[in-house]
Amino acid sequence: MNSRLDALHPYPFTKLRALLESAGPAPAGLAPIDLSIGEPKHAAPACVAQALRDNLAGLSVYPATKGDAALRSAIAQWLARRYSIPAPDADTQVLPVLGSREALFAFAQTVIDAAAQPLVVCPNPFYQIYEGAALLAGAQPYYVNADPARNFGSDWRSVPDDAWRRTALVFVCSPGNPAGNVMPLDDWRTLFELSDRHGFAIASDECYSEIYFDEGDPPLGALQAARRLGRDDYKNLVVFSSLSKRSNVPGLRSGFVAGDAALLARFLLYRTYHGSAMSPIVSAASVAAWSDEAHVRDNRALYRDKFAAVVPLLQPALDVQLPQASFYLWAAVPGPDTTFARDLYARTGVTVLPGSFLAREAHGVNPGQGRIRIALVAPLAQCVEAASRIAHFASTTL
Repeated sequence: MNSRLDALHPYPFTKLRALLESAGPAPAGLAPIDLSIGEPKHAAPACVAQALRDNLAGLSVYPATKGDAALRSAIAQWLARRYSIPAPDADTQVLPVLGSREALFAFAQTVIDAAAQPLVVCPNPFYQIYEGAALLAGAQPYYVNADPARNFGSDWRSVPDDAWRRTALVFVCSPGNPAGNVMPLDDWRTLFELSDRHGFAIASDECYSEIYFDEGDPPLGALQAARRLGRDDYKNLVVFSSLSKRSNVPGLRSGFVAGDAALLARFLLYRTYHGSAMSPIVSAASVAAWSDEAHVRDNRALYRDKFAAVVPLLQPALDVQLPQASFYLWAAVPGPDTTFARDLYARTGVTVLPGSFLAREAHGVNPGQGRIRIALVAPLAQCVEAASRIAHFASTTL
């Protein structure tokens, strides 16, 4: 067996299940509401469903690892429209992938040389795939704690030079999970300068990029930041995106990577052997999704309504603010976050995720402690009901 498997930590939702089991059954008479998992619940767009039905002949052919040319072109054109940049080269700078999770993990296996005793720098709290990908590639994670003074962003300059010299890969998540913070241009400038100096790759996870509040001010993307800073070849940079959140199709398992052509060439070689190729049926549905923005605007409007209704209900009872983007609230709670989440479920039937489950103790602190992540993925009425229960619980029991 691969001994590196022993280094993996239990997944946050494995910990959550055990925590809730200790709370006993949910209270009778209250329908349970799960706001712990970031799984979109809005309806999938009709154009995607129709494209799936229209392309069932794709079952009869093997898919190409590089992906369908029409899909690569659709993604390149979407990137150009979304970020006001020249379209990336669809032949060398774009690859379809089976969702961003699969690609984030596989990319780490491509760029990490275990013999060099490398580090992988990642935000803390973080999406656990970053850590698992690093450990299974033979690297050690180096955690950069979220800084509330920086809107829960990462202070890249806090990482010492001796750590940067060993770094093979940096994971960035913007908009962030769990705080919904967007990395500003000055932070990108810093990270690019460090990458030039030390040679590490940057993996920018942008799966929440299309859930934001101001239609006139979408979140800055990594490719967009690179172009603004004169990095037209996207040196050392690869971005990861997905249709799961944007188009409410998590079961489609469709996304893309785009950026540095040299890195993508090596990634394509890895994927040729890894066996990750997108079905022509999924490819056709993905073209339909990337080519349509109406359903994405409608999706944002649904989230906007939920935040507008929920945040005012929670603020009298909890320290919580509207995020810059994403569909999460990152709320401070009195006392241990695990106790709050357990007792909240036992008393109200509402499930949230303890913030400490999303982070590791680093530099003397677990930066997720004392916070909970609330995913506003349920329908509006359920989100409002859950917020009312959370607020009542917080105000009457703590």
